[in-house]
Amino acid sequence: MTAIARRRPRTTNIWPGFVDALAALLMVVIFLLMVFVLAQVFLTESLSGRDRALLDLRNQVDELAELLSLERQASAGLRANLAQISADLRASLSARDDLGSALRAASERAARAESDVARLEGALTAALAGRETDQAQLEAQNRRLIALSADIAALQALKADLEQEIRDLGRRADSAAEALIAERELSESARAQVALLNRQMAALRDQITQLNAALEAAEAEVLAQNVQIANLGERLNAALATRVQELARYRSEFFGKLRAVLGEHPDVRIVGDRFVFQSEILFDTGSAVIGPEGRAQLERVAATLRDLSTDIPDDLDWVLQVNGHTDKVPIVSGRYASNWELSTARAISVVRLMIDQGIPPHRLAAAGFAEFVPLTEGDSADALRRNRRIELKLTQS
Repeated sequence: MTAIARRRPRTTNIWPGFVDALAALLMVVIFLLMVFVLAQVFLTESLSGRDRALLDLRNQVDELAELLSLERQASAGLRANLAQISADLRASLSARDDLGSALRAASERAARAESDVARLEGALTAALAGRETDQAQLEAQNRRLIALSADIAALQALKADLEQEIRDLGRRADSAAEALIAERELSESARAQVALLNRQMAALRDQITQLNAALEAAEAEVLAQNVQIANLGERLNAALATRVQELARYRSEFFGKLRAVLGEHPDVRIVGDRFVFQSEILFDTGSAVIGPEGRAQLERVAATLRDLSTDIPDDLDWVLQVNGHTDKVPIVSGRYASNWELSTARAISVVRLMIDQGIPPHRLAAAGFAEFVPLTEGDSADALRRNRRIELKLTQS
Protein backbone atom coordinates (compact mmCIF):
# COMPACT_ATOMS: atom_id res chain seq x y z
CA MET A 1 0.00 0.00 0.00
CA THR A 2 2.80 2.23 0.82
CA ALA A 3 4.46 1.44 -2.42
CA ILE A 4 1.36 1.97 -4.43
CA ALA A 5 0.88 5.27 -2.77
CA ARG A 6 4.37 6.21 -3.56
CA ARG A 7 3.83 5.29 -7.17
CA ARG A 8 0.79 7.64 -7.70
CA PRO A 9 1.66 10.75 -9.52
CA ARG A 10 1.45 13.98 -7.56
CA THR A 11 -1.20 16.39 -9.09
CA THR A 12 -2.24 19.98 -8.00
CA ASN A 13 -5.97 20.41 -6.95
CA ILE A 14 -7.08 23.89 -8.35
CA TRP A 15 -10.87 23.37 -8.55
CA PRO A 16 -11.89 24.81 -5.20
CA GLY A 17 -10.10 28.11 -5.87
CA PHE A 18 -11.75 28.48 -9.26
CA VAL A 19 -15.13 27.83 -7.72
CA ASP A 20 -14.46 30.37 -5.06
CA ALA A 21 -13.44 32.90 -7.71
CA LEU A 22 -16.59 32.21 -9.70
CA ALA A 23 -18.67 32.45 -6.56
CA ALA A 24 -17.02 35.68 -5.64
CA LEU A 25 -17.52 36.97 -9.18
CA LEU A 26 -21.13 35.85 -9.09
CA MET A 27 -21.66 37.64 -5.80
CA VAL A 28 -20.08 40.75 -7.26
CA VAL A 29 -22.36 40.50 -10.29
CA ILE A 30 -25.39 39.93 -8.05
CA PHE A 31 -24.33 42.89 -5.90
CA LEU A 32 -23.94 45.04 -8.98
CA LEU A 33 -27.31 43.86 -10.23
CA MET A 34 -28.86 44.72 -6.84
CA VAL A 35 -27.20 48.11 -6.91
CA PHE A 36 -28.43 48.59 -10.47
CA VAL A 37 -31.98 47.54 -9.43
CA LEU A 38 -31.92 49.82 -6.42
CA ALA A 39 -30.57 52.63 -8.58
CA GLN A 40 -33.37 51.94 -11.07
CA VAL A 41 -35.92 52.02 -8.24
CA PHE A 42 -34.51 55.24 -6.83
CA LEU A 43 -34.29 56.72 -10.33
CA THR A 44 -37.89 55.69 -11.04
CA GLU A 45 -39.05 57.26 -7.80
CA SER A 46 -37.02 60.37 -8.55
CA LEU A 47 -38.51 60.57 -12.04
CA SER A 48 -42.04 60.07 -10.71
CA GLY A 49 -41.40 62.71 -8.04
CA ARG A 50 -40.05 64.99 -10.75
CA ASP A 51 -43.16 64.33 -12.84
CA ARG A 52 -45.36 65.12 -9.85
CA ALA A 53 -43.31 68.26 -9.21
CA LEU A 54 -43.63 69.20 -12.88
CA LEU A 55 -47.40 68.59 -12.66
CA ASP A 56 -47.58 70.74 -9.54
CA LEU A 57 -45.51 73.38 -11.29
CA ARG A 58 -47.86 73.25 -14.27
CA ASN A 59 -50.85 73.62 -11.93
CA GLN A 60 -49.15 76.53 -10.20
CA VAL A 61 -48.33 78.08 -13.58
CA ASP A 62 -51.99 77.68 -14.59
CA GLU A 63 -53.12 79.24 -11.31
CA LEU A 64 -50.61 82.06 -11.78
CA ALA A 65 -51.89 82.52 -15.32
CA GLU A 66 -55.48 82.72 -14.01
CA LEU A 67 -54.36 85.14 -11.30
CA LEU A 68 -52.52 87.16 -13.91
CA SER A 69 -55.66 87.25 -16.05
CA LEU A 70 -57.72 88.33 -13.04
CA GLU A 71 -55.10 90.94 -12.19
CA ARG A 72 -55.18 92.18 -15.77
CA GLN A 73 -58.99 92.39 -15.63
CA ALA A 74 -58.79 94.13 -12.25
CA SER A 75 -56.14 96.44 -13.66
CA ALA A 76 -58.40 97.21 -16.62
CA GLY A 77 -61.28 97.83 -14.20
CA LEU A 78 -59.05 100.04 -12.07
CA ARG A 79 -57.98 101.96 -15.14
CA ALA A 80 -61.65 102.43 -16.07
CA ASN A 81 -62.45 103.42 -12.48
CA LEU A 82 -59.49 105.77 -12.50
CA ALA A 83 -60.75 107.34 -15.69
CA GLN A 84 -64.26 107.62 -14.19
CA ILE A 85 -62.83 109.06 -10.95
CA SER A 86 -60.79 111.53 -12.97
CA ALA A 87 -63.91 112.56 -14.87
CA ASP A 88 -65.86 112.77 -11.59
CA LEU A 89 -63.02 114.80 -10.07
CA ARG A 90 -63.08 117.20 -12.99
CA ALA A 91 -66.87 117.42 -12.68
CA SER A 92 -66.53 117.90 -8.90
CA LEU A 93 -63.98 120.67 -9.43
CA SER A 94 -66.31 122.30 -11.92
CA ALA A 95 -69.23 121.85 -9.51
CA ARG A 96 -67.05 123.25 -6.72
CA ASP A 97 -66.32 126.32 -8.80
CA ASP A 98 -70.03 126.64 -9.58
CA LEU A 99 -70.88 126.17 -5.89
CA GLY A 100 -68.27 128.76 -4.99
CA SER A 101 -69.89 131.20 -7.35
CA ALA A 102 -73.32 130.27 -6.02
CA LEU A 103 -72.01 130.63 -2.46
CA ARG A 104 -70.66 134.07 -3.20
CA ALA A 105 -73.96 135.03 -4.78
CA ALA A 106 -75.82 133.51 -1.82
CA SER A 107 -73.58 135.45 0.57
CA GLU A 108 -74.39 138.64 -1.28
CA ARG A 109 -78.11 137.74 -1.19
CA ALA A 110 -77.79 136.91 2.50
CA ALA A 111 -76.18 140.28 3.15
CA ARG A 112 -78.98 141.98 1.26
CA ALA A 113 -81.49 139.80 3.10
CA GLU A 114 -79.96 140.80 6.43
CA SER A 115 -80.29 144.45 5.55
CA ASP A 116 -83.86 143.78 4.41
CA VAL A 117 -84.52 141.93 7.66
CA ALA A 118 -83.14 144.86 9.61
CA ARG A 119 -85.42 147.23 7.72
CA LEU A 120 -88.35 144.88 8.18
CA GLU A 121 -87.61 144.60 11.89
CA GLY A 122 -87.66 148.37 12.13
CA ALA A 123 -90.91 148.49 10.22
CA LEU A 124 -92.31 145.69 12.36
CA THR A 125 -91.30 147.50 15.51
CA ALA A 126 -93.02 150.61 14.23
CA ALA A 127 -96.03 148.52 13.21
CA LEU A 128 -96.19 146.90 16.63
CA ALA A 129 -95.77 150.27 18.29
CA GLY A 130 -98.68 151.60 16.27
CA ARG A 131 -100.66 148.42 16.76
CA GLU A 132 -102.48 149.73 19.81
CA THR A 133 -103.15 153.01 18.02
CA ASP A 134 -104.46 151.07 15.02
CA GLN A 135 -106.64 148.98 17.28
CA ALA A 136 -108.02 152.13 18.94
CA GLN A 137 -108.65 153.58 15.50
CA LEU A 138 -110.33 150.34 14.46
CA GLU A 139 -112.56 150.46 17.52
CA ALA A 140 -113.45 154.11 16.84
CA GLN A 141 -114.12 153.30 13.22
CA ASN A 142 -116.23 150.33 14.25
CA ARG A 143 -118.27 152.63 16.50
CA ARG A 144 -118.62 155.09 13.63
CA LEU A 145 -119.64 152.24 11.34
CA ILE A 146 -122.27 151.16 13.86
CA ALA A 147 -123.56 154.74 14.09
CA LEU A 148 -123.52 155.07 10.29
CA SER A 149 -125.37 151.78 9.98
CA ALA A 150 -128.00 153.07 12.40
CA ASP A 151 -128.23 156.34 10.40
CA ILE A 152 -128.52 154.38 7.17
CA ALA A 153 -131.31 152.26 8.66
CA ALA A 154 -133.10 155.43 9.86
CA LEU A 155 -132.64 157.08 6.44
CA GLN A 156 -133.94 154.00 4.68
CA ALA A 157 -136.96 153.93 7.00
CA LEU A 158 -137.53 157.65 6.37
CA LYS A 159 -137.15 157.06 2.64
CA ALA A 160 -139.73 154.30 2.79
CA ASP A 161 -142.11 156.59 4.73
CA LEU A 162 -141.62 159.43 2.25
CA GLU A 163 -142.12 157.14 -0.71
CA GLN A 164 -145.31 155.83 0.90
CA GLU A 165 -146.44 159.42 1.51
CA ILE A 166 -145.63 160.29 -2.11
CA ARG A 167 -147.68 157.33 -3.28
CA ASP A 168 -150.55 158.44 -1.00
CA LEU A 169 -150.29 162.00 -2.29
CA GLY A 170 -150.19 160.70 -5.86
CA ARG A 171 -153.29 158.68 -5.28
CA ARG A 172 -154.95 161.69 -3.64
CA ALA A 173 -153.88 163.89 -6.55
CA ASP A 174 -155.15 161.36 -9.05
CA SER A 175 -158.43 161.13 -7.17
CA ALA A 176 -158.70 164.90 -7.02
CA ALA A 177 -157.89 165.21 -10.71
CA GLU A 178 -160.45 162.59 -11.60
CA ALA A 179 -162.99 164.33 -9.43
CA LEU A 180 -162.18 167.68 -11.05
CA ILE A 181 -162.41 166.19 -14.49
CA ALA A 182 -165.65 164.51 -13.58
CA GLU A 183 -167.13 167.71 -12.27
CA ARG A 184 -165.51 169.70 -15.11
CA GLU A 185 -165.41 172.60 -12.81
CA LEU A 186 -162.26 173.70 -11.05
CA SER A 187 -162.66 175.90 -8.11
CA GLU A 188 -159.95 178.15 -6.83
CA SER A 189 -159.53 176.09 -3.71
CA ALA A 190 -159.15 172.90 -5.74
CA ARG A 191 -156.51 174.51 -7.95
CA ALA A 192 -154.67 175.75 -4.88
CA GLN A 193 -154.84 172.32 -3.30
CA VAL A 194 -153.51 170.70 -6.47
CA ALA A 195 -150.71 173.26 -6.69
CA LEU A 196 -149.91 172.70 -3.02
CA LEU A 197 -149.87 168.97 -3.57
CA ASN A 198 -147.56 169.38 -6.57
CA ARG A 199 -145.18 171.58 -4.54
CA GLN A 200 -145.23 169.05 -1.71
CA MET A 201 -144.52 166.26 -4.16
CA ALA A 202 -141.60 168.25 -5.66
CA ALA A 203 -140.26 168.99 -2.17
CA LEU A 204 -140.57 165.34 -1.24
CA ARG A 205 -138.77 164.33 -4.44
CA ASP A 206 -135.94 166.79 -3.60
CA GLN A 207 -135.80 165.41 -0.07
CA ILE A 208 -135.66 161.86 -1.41
CA THR A 209 -132.86 162.91 -3.80
CA GLN A 210 -130.92 164.38 -0.87
CA LEU A 211 -131.57 161.30 1.21
CA ASN A 212 -130.31 159.11 -1.65
CA ALA A 213 -127.18 161.25 -1.94
CA ALA A 214 -126.64 161.05 1.83
CA LEU A 215 -127.22 157.31 1.70
CA GLU A 216 -124.69 156.89 -1.14
CA ALA A 217 -122.17 159.03 0.74
CA ALA A 218 -122.69 156.94 3.87
CA GLU A 219 -122.30 153.72 1.88
CA ALA A 220 -119.09 155.07 0.28
CA GLU A 221 -117.76 155.99 3.72
CA VAL A 222 -118.62 152.53 5.02
CA LEU A 223 -116.84 150.98 2.01
CA ALA A 224 -113.78 153.17 2.64
CA GLN A 225 -113.83 152.20 6.31
CA ASN A 226 -114.04 148.51 5.34
CA VAL A 227 -111.09 148.92 2.96
CA GLN A 228 -109.09 150.65 5.67
CA ILE A 229 -109.98 147.91 8.16
CA ALA A 230 -108.96 145.26 5.61
CA ASN A 231 -105.62 147.04 5.04
CA LEU A 232 -104.99 147.24 8.77
CA GLY A 233 -105.88 143.56 9.11
CA GLU A 234 -103.48 142.67 6.30
CA ARG A 235 -100.73 144.68 7.97
CA LEU A 236 -101.36 142.97 11.29
CA ASN A 237 -101.47 139.55 9.62
CA ALA A 238 -98.22 140.27 7.77
CA ALA A 239 -96.57 141.37 11.01
CA LEU A 240 -97.80 138.26 12.79
CA ALA A 241 -96.70 136.03 9.88
CA THR A 242 -93.24 137.62 10.00
CA ARG A 243 -93.09 136.92 13.73
CA VAL A 244 -94.18 133.34 13.19
CA GLN A 245 -91.55 132.83 10.47
CA GLU A 246 -88.86 134.35 12.66
CA LEU A 247 -89.84 132.09 15.56
CA ALA A 248 -89.83 129.08 13.20
CA ARG A 249 -86.28 129.99 12.12
CA TYR A 250 -85.12 130.15 15.73
CA ARG A 251 -86.96 126.88 16.45
CA SER A 252 -85.14 125.15 13.58
CA GLU A 253 -81.82 126.56 14.79
CA PHE A 254 -82.61 125.41 18.34
CA PHE A 255 -83.48 121.87 17.21
CA GLY A 256 -80.40 121.71 15.01
CA LYS A 257 -78.12 122.73 17.87
CA LEU A 258 -79.86 120.27 20.21
CA ARG A 259 -79.36 117.45 17.73
CA ALA A 260 -75.66 118.36 17.42
CA VAL A 261 -75.24 118.53 21.22
CA LEU A 262 -77.23 115.42 22.18
CA GLY A 263 -76.09 113.28 19.25
CA GLU A 264 -78.00 110.45 17.62
CA HIS A 265 -79.57 109.08 20.81
CA PRO A 266 -82.23 106.42 20.05
CA ASP A 267 -84.52 107.79 22.80
CA VAL A 268 -84.25 111.44 21.69
CA ARG A 269 -85.90 112.48 18.41
CA ILE A 270 -87.71 115.30 16.62
CA VAL A 271 -91.45 114.88 15.96
CA GLY A 272 -92.90 117.78 13.96
CA ASP A 273 -92.16 121.00 15.87
CA ARG A 274 -91.36 119.19 19.13
CA PHE A 275 -88.18 117.70 20.62
CA VAL A 276 -89.12 114.39 22.28
CA PHE A 277 -87.32 112.65 25.17
CA GLN A 278 -88.38 109.15 26.16
CA SER A 279 -89.28 109.08 29.87
CA GLU A 280 -86.91 106.15 30.52
CA ILE A 281 -83.82 108.35 30.09
CA LEU A 282 -85.20 111.04 32.43
CA PHE A 283 -87.26 109.27 35.13
CA ASP A 284 -87.64 105.95 36.87
CA THR A 285 -90.96 104.11 36.58
CA GLY A 286 -93.73 105.96 38.42
CA SER A 287 -91.36 108.75 39.51
CA ALA A 288 -91.02 112.46 38.66
CA VAL A 289 -87.44 112.77 39.96
CA ILE A 290 -84.95 113.38 37.14
CA GLY A 291 -82.11 110.84 37.07
CA PRO A 292 -78.40 111.61 36.48
CA GLU A 293 -78.47 110.75 32.75
CA GLY A 294 -81.63 112.79 32.19
CA ARG A 295 -80.18 115.71 34.16
CA ALA A 296 -77.08 115.72 31.97
CA GLN A 297 -79.21 115.70 28.80
CA LEU A 298 -81.47 118.53 30.04
CA GLU A 299 -78.50 120.62 31.18
CA ARG A 300 -77.19 120.45 27.59
CA VAL A 301 -80.64 121.55 26.38
CA ALA A 302 -80.64 124.48 28.83
CA ALA A 303 -77.13 125.55 27.77
CA THR A 304 -78.16 125.46 24.11
CA LEU A 305 -81.30 127.49 24.87
CA ARG A 306 -79.28 130.07 26.84
CA ASP A 307 -76.92 130.53 23.90
CA LEU A 308 -79.80 130.84 21.46
CA SER A 309 -81.79 133.27 23.64
CA THR A 310 -79.07 135.89 23.23
CA ASP A 311 -79.84 136.00 19.49
CA ILE A 312 -83.64 136.14 19.84
CA PRO A 313 -84.98 139.74 19.81
CA ASP A 314 -86.40 140.97 23.10
CA ASP A 315 -89.73 141.91 21.51
CA LEU A 316 -90.27 138.34 20.25
CA ASP A 317 -92.38 136.67 22.96
CA TRP A 318 -91.10 133.08 22.97
CA VAL A 319 -91.82 130.30 25.45
CA LEU A 320 -90.33 126.82 25.88
CA GLN A 321 -93.38 124.65 26.52
CA VAL A 322 -92.69 121.38 28.39
CA ASN A 323 -95.39 118.72 27.89
CA GLY A 324 -95.54 115.52 29.95
CA HIS A 325 -97.12 112.35 28.52
CA THR A 326 -97.66 108.81 29.88
CA ASP A 327 -98.91 105.52 28.48
CA LYS A 328 -102.43 104.15 28.98
CA VAL A 329 -101.48 101.77 31.81
CA PRO A 330 -103.05 103.03 35.10
CA ILE A 331 -100.51 104.12 37.67
CA VAL A 332 -100.16 102.02 40.83
CA SER A 333 -97.90 104.39 42.75
CA GLY A 334 -99.37 105.75 45.98
CA ARG A 335 -97.77 109.16 45.48
CA TYR A 336 -99.71 110.09 42.33
CA ALA A 337 -103.44 109.51 42.04
CA SER A 338 -103.45 109.17 38.23
CA ASN A 339 -101.40 109.62 35.10
CA TRP A 340 -102.56 113.28 35.01
CA GLU A 341 -100.65 114.05 38.19
CA LEU A 342 -97.61 112.04 37.11
CA SER A 343 -97.33 113.70 33.66
CA THR A 344 -97.80 117.17 35.15
CA ALA A 345 -95.26 116.53 37.93
CA ARG A 346 -92.68 115.38 35.39
CA ALA A 347 -93.20 118.48 33.24
CA ILE A 348 -92.83 120.70 36.34
CA SER A 349 -89.61 118.87 37.32
CA VAL A 350 -88.14 119.66 33.89
CA VAL A 351 -89.22 123.32 34.21
CA ARG A 352 -87.59 123.60 37.64
CA LEU A 353 -84.34 122.18 36.31
CA MET A 354 -84.43 124.69 33.44
CA ILE A 355 -84.93 127.54 35.95
CA ASP A 356 -81.97 126.23 37.99
CA GLN A 357 -79.91 126.31 34.79
CA GLY A 358 -80.64 130.02 34.24
CA ILE A 359 -83.68 129.99 31.94
CA PRO A 360 -86.06 132.86 32.93
CA PRO A 361 -89.27 131.51 34.51
CA HIS A 362 -91.50 133.66 32.30
CA ARG A 363 -90.00 131.85 29.27
CA LEU A 364 -91.16 128.42 30.50
CA ALA A 365 -94.51 126.62 30.64
CA ALA A 366 -95.46 123.14 31.90
CA ALA A 367 -98.45 120.97 30.98
CA GLY A 368 -99.49 117.36 31.59
CA PHE A 369 -101.51 115.37 29.04
CA ALA A 370 -101.47 111.90 30.70
CA GLU A 371 -102.22 109.18 28.10
CA PHE A 372 -104.67 111.18 25.98
CA VAL A 373 -102.28 112.43 23.24
CA PRO A 374 -100.44 109.24 22.16
CA LEU A 375 -97.78 109.16 19.45
CA THR A 376 -98.46 105.50 18.63
CA GLU A 377 -101.73 103.62 18.89
CA GLY A 378 -101.76 100.11 20.28
CA ASP A 379 -100.99 98.07 23.38
CA SER A 380 -97.59 96.69 22.41
CA ALA A 381 -94.57 97.29 24.63
CA ASP A 382 -92.94 99.47 21.96
CA ALA A 383 -96.09 101.60 21.53
CA LEU A 384 -96.40 102.10 25.30
CA ARG A 385 -92.71 103.01 25.55
CA ARG A 386 -92.95 105.58 22.72
CA ASN A 387 -95.96 107.23 24.38
CA ARG A 388 -94.08 107.74 27.69
CA ARG A 389 -92.26 110.95 26.84
CA ILE A 390 -91.39 114.58 27.58
CA GLU A 391 -91.83 117.05 24.70
CA LEU A 392 -90.11 120.42 24.34
CA LYS A 393 -91.75 122.96 22.02
CA LEU A 394 -90.47 126.46 21.26
CA THR A 395 -93.57 128.60 20.67
CA GLN A 396 -95.09 132.05 21.26
CA SER A 397 -96.56 133.10 24.57
